[in-house]
Amino acid sequence: MITVEEAMEKNVIKFKDTDTISYVANVLREKKISGAPIVDDDNNVIGIVSEGDIMRLIEVHSPNINLILPAPLDLIELPVRMRLELDELAEGVAKAASVLIGEIMTTDVVKATKDISISDAAKLMDKHDINRLPVVDEKDKLIGILTRGDIIGALVKNNE
Repeated sequence: MITVEEAMEKNVIKFKDTDTISYVANVLREKKISGAPIVDDDNNVIGIVSEGDIMRLIEVHSPNINLILPAPLDLIELPVRMRLELDELAEGVAKAASVLIGEIMTTDVVKATKDISISDAAKLMDKHDINRLPVVDEKDKLIGILTRGDIIGALVKNNE
């Protein structure tokens, strides 16, 4: 049996609930990860955030263009409408960037302990439709994170 402790990543990228979305998004991009736990000052997991959580904040506007037979006024108004929609999008992104991650994080966090099997961890991920599990000790302190990639990597390594 392969345990979570054997497969988990111990060097966890984590955030505070007071970090801005722009900061979190930049770190996720730089570290090439899709989500991370949110911890309090005592390293207790209080939430989790994913790229999907951040994407839901950004409302994408698409221009309503009549491509079949535009009226003459449509041709005149089109550049103005498109510019307004681009301005609205830029404003929406700027507002979203200043939001604190604590406002959008998932607070009902499914966690794992280091002694369960990766099979049980995979079942938890499947049951709750999640991609990562924060791993906590007996005092609920963050000690690692387990992703689907970690599980696959452990299985491959075990079968070599």
